[in-house]
Amino acid sequence: MAFFWLLLVFSIPNSIQIIFDYFGFLFLGITGAIFANSTGAGGGVVFVPFFNQLEMQNTAIIATSFAIQCCGMTAGAVTWYQHYKSVVKDLAHPSKLEEAAQWDYLPKGLAITVPFSILGIWFAQFLLTAYTEQMQSELHIGFGIFSILLAIAIYASIPLLYRQKSTTKLQSFDFAVLAIIAFVGGIITAWLSVGVGELVAVYLILRGFNITSAIALAVILSAFTVWSAIFQHVVITQAIYWQILLYAGAGAIIGGIVAKRIVLYFSIVKLKVFFATWVLIMGTVGLIT
Repeated sequence: MAFFWLLLVFSIPNSIQIIFDYFGFLFLGITGAIFANSTGAGGGVVFVPFFNQLEMQNTAIIATSFAIQCCGMTAGAVTWYQHYKSVVKDLAHPSKLEEAAQWDYLPKGLAITVPFSILGIWFAQFLLTAYTEQMQSELHIGFGIFSILLAIAIYASIPLLYRQKSTTKLQSFDFAVLAIIAFVGGIITAWLSVGVGELVAVYLILRGFNITSAIALAVILSAFTVWSAIFQHVVITQAIYWQILLYAGAGAIIGGIVAKRIVLYFSIVKLKVFFATWVLIMGTVGLIT
């Protein structure tokens, strides 16, 4: 992948100048993907405020954020899925049965959330077109409000992380609630390029599911969601900033791969506090500026 990426970089006219101008976005992609894949939130929580400070057009912010997330969330989803498969293999070891059981709900959770999230994002893109354009025209307001509410929800969920026993089975009402959250989250994601992963992860944590498996589910869900949305931005709006994507997308792949190690190494509580504080600050700045 690195070889083909370098081949693409140097095949572009004025490649040396473009490298000097855009190489910094590689680190933006790494940072955004690490945030996204270690918390379950979309990379838009990093990309949207950063691009807004660059005074990019709102349509370009949304389109480019989606495109970068297609790289980073996919890398993260593959990495988390491999981790899930390794945990499932541990079912053969009696000492690992409890940990493996905490991941048992993941396939069913994805089976209900992925279709409804895609339906939500298509509903916003192709049926609520005028309203979606209006929401994107006021991106900083919508992003700011959503970020502040999300930060409050994350702070509220932190005491629940100390519970000794985790929920391992989805109940009938969970399927209904997750379907609604995924559909509404898909609509919000179409507007802000963030939403569904954060909402689903927070719900699962509030319900008492294992935090690591909740993050994994949210990351895989987000990967399917952003890929379902990218057609509009490639073909219809054509607003993707390709030079930024070339570098930030590569960085996002790196971040998506290493994020799992961060989750498994650092304290979940510290990650949540740090992430919630970041989101709160970015949301507040978005409303002020």
